[in-house]
Order: sequence, then C-alpha cells, then structure tokens
Amino acid sequence: MTAVVSFLVAFLVWPGLLIAAPLGWLELWAMRKTLARFQGRKGPPFFQPFFDFVKLMGKRTVFPQGVDRALFVALPMVSAAAITTALVILPMPGNPAPRVPGDVVVLVFLLEVPAICEVLAGYVGRSIYGEVGAMREALMSLAYNLPFLASIIAVAEAAGSFDLVGLAARPFGLVHVAAGIAFLLALPGKLKINPFSIADAEHEIVAGGHIEYSGPLLGLFELTHALEVVVLTELFALLFVPAPSGAVAALSVWFVAGLAVLIGLTLVAAVTARARLPQAFRFYWVWGGAASLAALAAGLVA
Repeated sequence: MTAVVSFLVAFLVWPGLLIAAPLGWLELWAMRKTLARFQGRKGPPFFQPFFDFVKLMGKRTVFPQGVDRALFVALPMVSAAAITTALVILPMPGNPAPRVPGDVVVLVFLLEVPAICEVLAGYVGRSIYGEVGAMREALMSLAYNLPFLASIIAVAEAAGSFDLVGLAARPFGLVHVAAGIAFLLALPGKLKINPFSIADAEHEIVAGGHIEYSGPLLGLFELTHALEVVVLTELFALLFVPAPSGAVAALSVWFVAGLAVLIGLTLVAAVTARARLPQAFRFYWVWGGAASLAALAAGLVA
C-alpha cells in the first residue's frame, strides 16, 4: 500500500470519517442524555445526532444577500477536512497512515483551523449576531489555548520529542498529572461547553458564527464539532491515560477514559451558568495560567 493510499484509508475509514463520525455522534448523544437525566428529563434517543445531520444534509442551502459564496462554502469544508486530518495524525492502533516527524506541531495547527473557520464564518455571513459570535470565539481562543498548549508542551519537554508516538510512550509521572489538569481546564472552552459556551450563546446571539449557515454547510460544521469531540478526548487519553498492552485493550481503555471526561464535563455544565467573556478570560489567565506554569515546571524537572 502506497503512502497516498494509506493516508486515504486513514482519512476515510480508520481512524477517519467512517468510524469517528458515528463515535462522535454517540458521544454527543451521551452528553445530551446525561444532561437531560441530570435535569430530570428523558433526553433524546441515541440516533438523534445522526438524524440531525442527515436532515441538514437533505435541506437546501440559503445564501445571505451579498455574501462571498466561494468563501462561504469553503469554510465548513476546510473545517471538516482539517479536523479529519487531525484524526489521521493520532497514533491509534491500526492507523495505516505513515508517521510524520514533529506531528505534534501539525496536530496543534489542525486543531486550530476549525476555530479560525468559525471566526471567519461569523464575518463572512454579514450578520451582526455572527460577528459578535466570531469576536467571542477569537477572544476565547486566546484564553483556553494557554493551558491547552502548555499541557502539550510540558509532555513534549518531558518526553524530549515532538512526535506523538514518543509522547504517548512516555512513562506515566507527575508531569502527566499537572499537564492533564491543564488540558482538562482547556476542554470546556475548546468544545464550547458551559460555563464557556460563550461563542454560541443561543439565548443572546442565537447561533453565533453559524447563524447564517443552513443545509449541508451547517451539517459540515456540526460534523466538525462531533469529530472535534473525538479528537480532543482521544488525544487526552493518548497523552494522559496509561494504556494496557494489546490494541483492543488500549482502544477500550481510551474510549472509556474519553467518555468519562465528557460525562464529567457535562455534569459541570449542568450545574454552572454561562460565564461572561471577562469572567472566562480571567478564569483561564489566572487558573489556567497557574495550571500551565505547574505543567511546564513538571515537564522541565521530569
């Protein structure tokens, strides 16, 4: 199998779209079901996220007047392609894609592409609500990326490598505890979960940067979010959860760990109100900054 074919198989099948999309929908359903149960509601059936996606893909796209159609269409496509490529980079068992030296740097860049696309989408759509959501997303990315980047840099420093395989193989130690806490602090912001769902804030700005999107283009943004959930939870499991020997056992442990993280974040979301932007910024630069310093210090002495 050539490198190009291996990459395409990884992109389309494993750990790419064919497997990751249903897994993302399943995890989104688990979050919605947990939140509903915590609030005394029944919650949706497990196939609801998939049906929502199929419904969007079957609708007609409505273009706002005066919008740059080429850019309007390209943004959700680039967003979905970037996050799927990030999946390909993860060194999951059975991943046929060839390894790339320094793939941690590539992964971090790809994880930022969806946020950049959302910011651009808010302004391209020519809606005041979209522009407010885009501004909030841009500012939030400056906040939650502090502990997120620090956690990855700390583990890379301790492992002496910027290859994901080397980071995943690093023996569990104090740096994993400190960096894992910083990573977990960043997750609600990156996944737009309460109290940091500020960029979407449906009660204030309806739908944030996506407000002018509909049909298949909105479906691609929703697919991107589902894949983001998979990438970020599995990245946490790869870096901070010791894996047993054997591919099936490792995948099972990582899946359970990722699902446990999402359930925990959902419980936090259920008992907190949406923070204001200054509050979120202060939280990440105070507590996120403290966690970042602790992770980096642990990485230097490891």
